[in-house]
Amino acid sequence: MNFTVSSSALSSRLQAISRVINPKSIYPILENFLFRIEDGKLIVTAADNDTTLETVIELAENDGNSQIALHARTLLDALKEIPEQPLKFQINDSNYETVVKYQNGEYRMVGQNADEYPTPAVLQEGATNLEIGATILSEGLMRTIFATADDELRPVMNGIYFDINDQGATFVASDGHKLVCCKNAAVKTEGKSSFILPKKPASLFRSLIGKDAETITVEFDSRIARFSLPEFRMVCRLIDGRYPNYASVIPQNNPHRLTIDRQTLINALRRVSVFSPASSGLVKLRIQDSQISISAQDIDFSTSANETLACQYEGVSMSIGFKANFLIDILGNIPGQEITIQLADPSRAGVIVPNEQNEGESLLMLLMPMVLND
Repeated sequence: MNFTVSSSALSSRLQAISRVINPKSIYPILENFLFRIEDGKLIVTAADNDTTLETVIELAENDGNSQIALHARTLLDALKEIPEQPLKFQINDSNYETVVKYQNGEYRMVGQNADEYPTPAVLQEGATNLEIGATILSEGLMRTIFATADDELRPVMNGIYFDINDQGATFVASDGHKLVCCKNAAVKTEGKSSFILPKKPASLFRSLIGKDAETITVEFDSRIARFSLPEFRMVCRLIDGRYPNYASVIPQNNPHRLTIDRQTLINALRRVSVFSPASSGLVKLRIQDSQISISAQDIDFSTSANETLACQYEGVSMSIGFKANFLIDILGNIPGQEITIQLADPSRAGVIVPNEQNEGESLLMLLMPMVLND
């Protein structure tokens, strides 16, 4: 097995797919990349127990189809020190001895039998197939992934829920305290289909979506999903279970509305939250007339802080408490300059939306309040 490949192309692709590898895997073979030559192209695979990433690289030359498993960390560390130039791989198919020749030297290592490497799961017949714009998918993942849970008792909350029908696609994530609902009317299917994508593959695939990507093919059945780009492909196991009815927890009647500059509010929250109790992270928002007062107090250490900001407010005077870092996370993941916080009363969730949204798009975030003692 012999082939020649660009050093920079190989190194960048290996770096991209290596994020899936679990260094503590109980299967030693998964500490390797699978190198496979098919029809003059190099297909490199990295995997953990649940997710497989593949990338396709054009070869300058090769001597036919073959495959080998090579240790991932060794290759990554070696290749990142080589500037752009052709790399010649010479692999002995009988003992897997591998020589990588570059301009001023060579590396030697021993690979493993590629037959031991697990193959990705195969989609069932009748799997759902749809095309999603790369920007739509990338933004849907980015807006929701921070709100996913780490809950062993409710695994369905540990991923992003894709809810797709003839009205559009909705990306949903919630940890029970905050909820994100990101809808785009440009993605549609006949009938209703849905799946729950785990957090890790969601993060991995989003990092693979380049600026030049236009369309992503998504195929899924009840067990697995496959996401395909021209240069990358991901196959992952889905979370099994029924996602809660997210629409039922979104308050529909929120007569009190606060409009404010998003970044100004974030900065004030960061300053004041330094003085919130470490156990709760509680900040109090007192809203009245055209101003909002943000305060925090840690009785144990006799510290407190208060800051007042100008805002637009339609509603009665109200005090409501939120966990500061949750509110900062939500505000940090909303685009645009101004946001509106829609409120009903201090015991019901606050609904936070950007003031400007593109046609056919709808982004809504929800945060449960905390009990105020005063």
